[in-house]
Amino acid sequence: MVSKKSRSEVRVKKHNRMRNRFAGTPARPRLAVFRSNNHMYAQVIDDTVGNTLVAASTLDKDVKAELEKTNDVAAAAYLGKVIAKKAQDAGITEVVFDRGGFIYQGKIQALAEAAREAGLNF
Repeated sequence: MVSKKSRSEVRVKKHNRMRNRFAGTPARPRLAVFRSNNHMYAQVIDDTVGNTLVAASTLDKDVKAELEKTNDVAAAAYLGKVIAKKAQDAGITEVVFDRGGFIYQGKIQALAEAAREAGLNF
C-alpha cells in the first residue's frame, strides 16, 4: 500500500532543496517566511554567522493591534510592510527571498509584494 506524505513533510523537503541554492550573506541577507495556521513570521537572516538581523510576526503587539485577523492576506501584506521598514531602518535594502517551501501565491505572495513596494529589492 502506498502511503501519502503529509503536507508538512513535503514542505520541509522543498525548503531544504531551495536552501541548497541560496544563502543569506552580509551584503544580501535572506528574508525567510514561515506561515502557520494562525500567524505569519518573517526574518532577515545572515547565514554566514547565523544571526537574525530583523524579525517581525503577527504575534508582535504593535502588528497585532493593527490587524483584524492574523491569518489572512491583509495581515500578510501588512507584515511585509513592517519587515521592509525594519530592514531599511537596519540599513538593509537587498535581500534574497526564501518562501520556506510554501507555494508563491496567496499570503506568501502578498507579503513579498508588500515588502517590494515598501522598498526591499529581491
